[in-house]
Amino acid sequence: MDFFIKKIFSGKSDNLVHLQFQKYSKGEFKDKANVKVTNSGNKLTMATGYEYANELVRAVAEKLGNNKSLVTGGIITTKDLTNELDFKDKKQFMGVKNYVIEKEMTGKEIMDICDKFPTSFIALSFSAGDTELKIKAKAPKSAKPSTKVEEKPKIDFCKLITTDKNLFQAMIFEADLQNTKKVEIYHDLIITDIILPKGEKDFAKMRELAKRKGKIVRKIFVDEKETRRESEFEA
Repeated sequence: MDFFIKKIFSGKSDNLVHLQFQKYSKGEFKDKANVKVTNSGNKLTMATGYEYANELVRAVAEKLGNNKSLVTGGIITTKDLTNELDFKDKKQFMGVKNYVIEKEMTGKEIMDICDKFPTSFIALSFSAGDTELKIKAKAPKSAKPSTKVEEKPKIDFCKLITTDKNLFQAMIFEADLQNTKKVEIYHDLIITDIILPKGEKDFAKMRELAKRKGKIVRKIFVDEKETRRESEFEA
């Protein structure tokens, strides 16, 4: 599968890309969807921002397939999923519900959760063969426009360890991991317009369907050498 940033730079968009931008207002949002990869030869370690959580869960679940793994973490949402989800416990704070998951599941069952609750934050940790995914089971911070220059943020919300280089190339699509030891990527999101759906008068639907238009600046550091790419988008 392709991750949402690669889709944008490939000129593609779909509902999963659209969902990534629903929380953004107009403005400039610096250092989002960050990625750090280290290559130790036979093993790759990738740390990312929270933006990739749902896609990483789906990607590793696809690898797991019909096999089972112990799954821990939470499904985080403002919606009431009490009668729609099998969970161990429920935590709640300021209207945000965290449905605690701790049980063995197949990859297909995990993907069914991703499909059934696409607007929820799927913070699940589990393994598929030699691939291990760990995601912090907490709600990510809301997106706010940048107001000052800050130090580079720590990249540690999601962590993936694997020997499967295809997973990394779907995210690090410029770098040849065969000859690279370290890659860091940061994105600046510039939202210039919010495009409302024509003919829609329901405010909830308008918020759900409104598209964001703007530009992504992709800053890539390969073994400390920096390159930049830009792509306009509407999603």
